[in-house]
Amino acid sequence: MSEPILKVKELTKAYDDKLAVDAISFDVKKGETFGILGPNGAGKTTTLEMIETLRPIDSGSITVDGIDVSERPNDIKQIIGVQPQTAAFQDKQKLSEIIEMFAAAYGEKVNTQEFLEDVELGEKANDFAENLSGGQRQRLSIAAALVHNPKLFFLDEPTTGLDPQARRNLWDLIRAVRARGVTVILTTHYLEEAELLCDRVAIMDNGKIIALDTPRNLVRQLLKRGFTKEQHTEKANLEDVFIDLTGKALRD
Repeated sequence: MSEPILKVKELTKAYDDKLAVDAISFDVKKGETFGILGPNGAGKTTTLEMIETLRPIDSGSITVDGIDVSERPNDIKQIIGVQPQTAAFQDKQKLSEIIEMFAAAYGEKVNTQEFLEDVELGEKANDFAENLSGGQRQRLSIAAALVHNPKLFFLDEPTTGLDPQARRNLWDLIRAVRARGVTVILTTHYLEEAELLCDRVAIMDNGKIIALDTPRNLVRQLLKRGFTKEQHTEKANLEDVFIDLTGKALRD
């Protein structure tokens, strides 16, 4: 990790009289996994949508790989990938056709079978999207978002509603995306997910960033402020029991 690929300065967005994003600033380094955490209504999704060029910026600036988002939104779209919270595909379309369609939109030619195998959907290349489970749809949307080799990849609550096997599989997939040199930005309500996946996290509330550091450093800072709780040291938890008893394989 070295220089920032994303620079956000004094970013602001208001709806009527309410500040959804209140002059926030942060950088994301090349090659890291960066989490944006916060309660519902904190401004997380609005922040992502402005970076992704999906929502206009009221004030402040965003640059991605040196490109100003407001001035050159079309150029930004060529270097980012977006996996939305709810994946939507045409029902009567084969998975292989979906990958081909997304690749064509970027002027790319890809090996569709290879892309699908990377997300453990190779055997379903000729199946229709309407027959996929929730976890399969999430994996398909990740494959579709990566067809143009983006530099920056966004995931908005990617594991919401997934069973334990699908969640852990998606964690491995996110790690694999990062291992390819792609910078990852994600939002999640699962804090253990952020601890496992993220190099750094920004915690938002009421449109502001109220903390930004590595998960470990944030925990240390809390302890230094005198925080204590009853200690329970467990080598495993109920999810580990579930995975051990039912197997790690995906139930697609």
